[in-house]
Amino acid sequence: MATMPPQRGRTRSGAHTTATAGEPSGEAETTLPEPRTPVPPDEYATTFREAEKPTVEVKIGDARTIAMADDSADLVVTSPPYYKKRDYGVEGQIGQESTPKEYVDALMDCLKEWRRILRPTGSVFLNVGDTYVKRSLAGIPSRIEAAAIDDGWLVRNRIIWAKDGGMPEPAKNRLASRHEYIIHLTPRNDYYYDLFGYSQDVGNGANPGDVWRINPERNMGRHLAPFPREIVRRAILLACPLVVCKKCGTPKSRKVARTDQLDPTRPQARRAMELAKQARLTPEHIAAIQATGVSDAGKALKVQTGTGRNAVTVQALAAEAKKALGGYFREFTFARKVTVGWSGCDCGDDAPYERGVVLDPFMGTGTTLRTAYSMGRTGIGVDLNPITDEKFTEFTSQPTLDQ
Repeated sequence: MATMPPQRGRTRSGAHTTATAGEPSGEAETTLPEPRTPVPPDEYATTFREAEKPTVEVKIGDARTIAMADDSADLVVTSPPYYKKRDYGVEGQIGQESTPKEYVDALMDCLKEWRRILRPTGSVFLNVGDTYVKRSLAGIPSRIEAAAIDDGWLVRNRIIWAKDGGMPEPAKNRLASRHEYIIHLTPRNDYYYDLFGYSQDVGNGANPGDVWRINPERNMGRHLAPFPREIVRRAILLACPLVVCKKCGTPKSRKVARTDQLDPTRPQARRAMELAKQARLTPEHIAAIQATGVSDAGKALKVQTGTGRNAVTVQALAAEAKKALGGYFREFTFARKVTVGWSGCDCGDDAPYERGVVLDPFMGTGTTLRTAYSMGRTGIGVDLNPITDEKFTEFTSQPTLDQ
């Protein structure tokens, strides 16, 4: 097959160039470490071992009119061409509109189509950067957010993608840009979200926060800086279910319970466990502490709403435990949580389920699809000019389009 022209608004790697309008960038790039390789979760080998195998599909088409059924995808992860970066002369391209408003309107047409395709529990993770026009930032990400809100979307997070390095910039009267945005949008309140699984993987607390420090990936071949796999991996961990019911499309959601297990490497935790053992506190005592937390103690009784509403027996057990532990009772409110099962739907235990589906409407070289497939999800990519190579073909069994 003949070599296809580059993806609109991108390098042939599917990456976005960093030069701003009227400000050409240099050619050097920081050498970066190899990113971690996405792997499927252990649950596929145990709980969900009978689920259908994941697949990969590539569609040639426009992100605004995708040949997919309603309610057929769980997550959109994509990075559309940025406004006024490069013009490859591809008919129907997005990114070369006359004004920022026209560009945002084009992306809103995309979002309307993606909302049709998403299941009610679905999400969109949209990677966008800003652009300098006439030496001023155009405010593209905030314009997209405002337009999406006006169209009924919920903007759940503006994630900051922070980079330690990047392409050199020649500007002498402003700082080099070292961040982009990943906007998390949902059509409804009750979307699928696995914060526990995500925090267990990336660490840094129960809610790791909205700054993702991820360096651009470097490929030693002709691909300069592909869309980082780690961005896709994190979005999938957060917002794409492992499996969904094949009948009704309801995702299997994680059930989490708190244990009485503390981190023995922390001195405060060790002391709390020693005091609990000396006082012969029972699991019921620990559960009562966790039920009341710190809200049923001291000043919180007067200044916090919702305090004192536990059953009398629970309050009594908590009072006994807190008396024995003193201030160390707080340690048990941070005890380790574990997965205890998966919620289902009303279709019955015998209902078949299928893998979660990740859609990338601007697939470029297929980074999103490769990552989704490696994590046990089905990946679907759409592009006016999808660019795949032999490695993509070998991994996904899809035909090579760049030969």
